[in-house]
Amino acid sequence: MRDDETTRERIATFLRTEPAAPSALAAEFEITAGAAVRHVQHIARSVESNGEQLLVAPPECRDCGFDRFDNPANRPSRCPECKSEAVDEPTFVIREP
Repeated sequence: MRDDETTRERIATFLRTEPAAPSALAAEFEITAGAAVRHVQHIARSVESNGEQLLVAPPECRDCGFDRFDNPANRPSRCPECKSEAVDEPTFVIREP
């Protein structure tokens, strides 16, 4: 990573090498998980011009396996199916199609 890269550019570079959840990005780049999600949402739009894709593994309920959330980029507080709070975060990665 270069010193002159923006946080968003550093996150994109990181996601080209390995998948990460919002909390992992927050810890790595010293931002909030919410800010990490906002950065990733913007990155998703900008990587398309490079011929890349941002792939999202949606959140999943550890109790019932539900994974059809309305917004796969955000981590819900509860599972809409079984109401469990045991919901894994989504993970993001940048790949070439």
